[in-house]
Amino acid sequence: MKYKRILLKISGEALLGTQQFGIDQEPVKMIAGEIKKAIDLGAQIAVVVGGGNIFRGMKNSAKLGMDQASGDYVGMLATVMNAIALQSALNQMDVPCRVQSAIAMNQIAEPYIRHRAIRHLEKGRVVIFAAGTGNPFFTTDTAAALRASEINAEVMLMAKNGVDGVYTDDPNTNPQAKKLDNITYDDIIKNGLKVMDTSACALCRQNNIPIVVFDFDAENGIVDILNGEKIGTFIN
Repeated sequence: MKYKRILLKISGEALLGTQQFGIDQEPVKMIAGEIKKAIDLGAQIAVVVGGGNIFRGMKNSAKLGMDQASGDYVGMLATVMNAIALQSALNQMDVPCRVQSAIAMNQIAEPYIRHRAIRHLEKGRVVIFAAGTGNPFFTTDTAAALRASEINAEVMLMAKNGVDGVYTDDPNTNPQAKKLDNITYDDIIKNGLKVMDTSACALCRQNNIPIVVFDFDAENGIVDILNGEKIGTFIN
């Protein structure tokens, strides 16, 4: 197995399924199933899930007349809902799982404690990090890079919906866009590639955490990466 401990970043939109809003049972089951396959291989998996299927801080707060900080806090709460839904799906598959929240809500999630999270991983439990970094003005991409750094993850997996890697342009609108198999952190920042926030990219570069961007709709994507197969785009 190429990687032992990984941080999986999933967008909130991945939980939409065929719906316009909320959480669809089918994609949640699919995501849980893919995580279970990796756990069965012996991998240690931490997850950060976005909240865009329920509330996008910057976009929705403007519509409601909220300031961005308030909107970001609502978005953080959306990630907690998604984390609990994914935890339930994993538990139904007999995969032990813990949710750790950066915002205290003791009735439904543990507080984020780094050493406790690492201990859970060592015991074979999936750890879902919810509520982003706990601070406004930071995205869940940055939260994923931060948590990956804190738990000493060997790689960060960026799961995309229907896109099998990083392209020179949006492949959905530009048929001439070319897929990039290997790029550097600097390539993302210099060329403005819309893979992740520049702050998240800079944090991964600083802590030497490679990133794999792959299509989560393709079956066995995580397992293939763990087995060393070259899929998606590798960033280092």
